[in-house]
Amino acid sequence: MPARPARTPASAPEANREQLGQSLREHRKAQRLTLKELSGRSGVALSTLSKMELGQISVSYEKLAAVARALALDVGQLMDARGAAPPGAVAPVVVWSEAGGEATYSSGHYDYRVLANGFPGKRMTPMHGRIMVRQRDQFPDFIRHPGQEFVTVLSGRVRIEFETGEIIEVGRHESAYFNSGVGHIYLSLGRSDAQILVVMSE
Repeated sequence: MPARPARTPASAPEANREQLGQSLREHRKAQRLTLKELSGRSGVALSTLSKMELGQISVSYEKLAAVARALALDVGQLMDARGAAPPGAVAPVVVWSEAGGEATYSSGHYDYRVLANGFPGKRMTPMHGRIMVRQRDQFPDFIRHPGQEFVTVLSGRVRIEFETGEIIEVGRHESAYFNSGVGHIYLSLGRSDAQILVVMSE
């Protein structure tokens, strides 16, 4: 049985907006891309990219994923380059992680913690999420990104609304699997923020 690494202290630095901006800038410059070129590749507005690099705004997972794809990165590498395996690294049999010790990014609607960030060449993006939003009108639009999405509720109750008009409610220890290219949003039902485990794959 593989040994688990030492637990990360609760005070470990989080991948806040400033850290994400620094990571984005470093990856962009390493690929010798201008903000305008990255905007063209990702479909994210140049002004938004500029504000992301300066740590001035939080953006949705949709935009994070678009920028990561344009840079040929995993979302976890973009959120916390310190935890990502170096290019060409031999894939380990297993990596261990815990939600409390992973880098966090907040979009304002959700808090994300990327899990298993040390596994190179991941084909899935597992995350621990906290859903803080409760009203549909708090979103400017539905969230869309290529691939498929699996979610299981760890605590609380979640309402998933789709741009097709479909709605599903998911309770504790219940799951849903859907096409994440279809616009969708998560809403927390009840007084406490819902906690979820979500896995996204392209």
